Amino acid sequence: MTTPEVRLKDLCDDAGQYGLNVPASEYASAGVRMLRTTDLSPNGRLRDDVDPVFVGNPPGARFLLEGGDLLLTRSGSVGRSFLVHALSDPTTFAGFLIRFRPRPSTDPRFLAYVAESTPFQDAVQADAISSTIQNFNAERYANIRVPNLPLDEQRRIADFLDAETARLDALLNERARQLELLSERRAALLVELLSGVSDGSRRPSGLDWLPSLPDGWPVVKLTLLARLGSGHTPSRSKPEWWAAPTIPWITTGEVAQLRDDRLETITVTREMISGLGLANSSAEVHPMGTVVLSRTASVGYSAVMGVDMATSQDFATWTCGPRIDAYYLLWTLRAMRPWLLGARAMGSTHKTIYMPDIQSLRVPLPPIEEQRSIVASVRSSLARIDQIHDALAAQQSLLAERRQALITAAVTGRLEVSAARSSGPSTCNPIQGAGPRAPGPAVNRPDR
Repeated sequence: MTTPEVRLKDLCDDAGQYGLNVPASEYASAGVRMLRTTDLSPNGRLRDDVDPVFVGNPPGARFLLEGGDLLLTRSGSVGRSFLVHALSDPTTFAGFLIRFRPRPSTDPRFLAYVAESTPFQDAVQADAISSTIQNFNAERYANIRVPNLPLDEQRRIADFLDAETARLDALLNERARQLELLSERRAALLVELLSGVSDGSRRPSGLDWLPSLPDGWPVVKLTLLARLGSGHTPSRSKPEWWAAPTIPWITTGEVAQLRDDRLETITVTREMISGLGLANSSAEVHPMGTVVLSRTASVGYSAVMGVDMATSQDFATWTCGPRIDAYYLLWTLRAMRPWLLGARAMGSTHKTIYMPDIQSLRVPLPPIEEQRSIVASVRSSLARIDQIHDALAAQQSLLAERRQALITAAVTGRLEVSAARSSGPSTCNPIQGAGPRAPGPAVNRPDR
């Protein structure tokens, strides 16, 4: 049977109220809290890693939120939604959010699940593509077609989804925590391996990021072991300098492939420069095996050149001498990245590691054969951790897909809720033996 549909605005009294346009310079330290798009997480909750903001002057009544209001984003992450629950303090919302207030004949929870469903999200994305994000306005949202069911059926579906999504959310949170712990273990293991694990006598390393070293390992200034260099960008106003490019050129665009620290060697770049551009700039071609470190924007990511390459000025380079292995230096730079970001990166908006700090870097220096043995141990040990990470990430992805499919099937009538409920928890729980989590707080909406 086909589920009847109406437009979103047909189920709402307040269909499309824009929020306040308050510049950041006018935020207050206390007053009425203002929700923004940055406060909303992808799973329809308030983020706990973003500091709240306030407006000092009480807004007009039409800008105050009530329990049961549905907020939808109209810029940035278009289609993201948030259902307002019971409010203990006055709260308003910012201009890039649109408020829809369901009628008493509509369960707000049901409408929030509809906003998360695949048909609703597909309609938003299709409309956003055909226009621009800035033009995705209240009217577009208001005219999206949504299921229209009797109130008692809406409540049954919402009750069912409250329980089942709570179970899935608990599993998703568990996987997220496991992935976080695994990342911490990976970082700690890398430092441990680079510290020369042995039963011999040890001494403090004198390096902030490395507690101790074997007695026989000196700590040496990196510029005594490798030639320090950098790069440059040929003038974009000279098109002839960019014609027929043949030289691979590393820019911050390459950082995307380095973020998980799995790729060691770069062989392909997004852009190339020409010999003429090279000759008319401060760029230079570095030999294969040179180690690069991003020092601006996405700071601290490193790789080894797999072929002769040039770089932009956003990178420092080290061409290694005979006393240090390029891949040992690579993993050493990766191990010290948290320290580099915390102690050496400067700037509030875009972090930068300045060349004097680059020039002062020191590294532990075991014998060259031991360096290569450490690299082999790092590769094999981290590969095992990465394998576990990938398995957990795959489970997390399947759980998220299951959650989305369950919501869509329930609100569109493709899943008979009463039948699904009677079949028991295992029907809707993709991982055997996982227990339920209590549903979130019920919506407190005044009768109107």
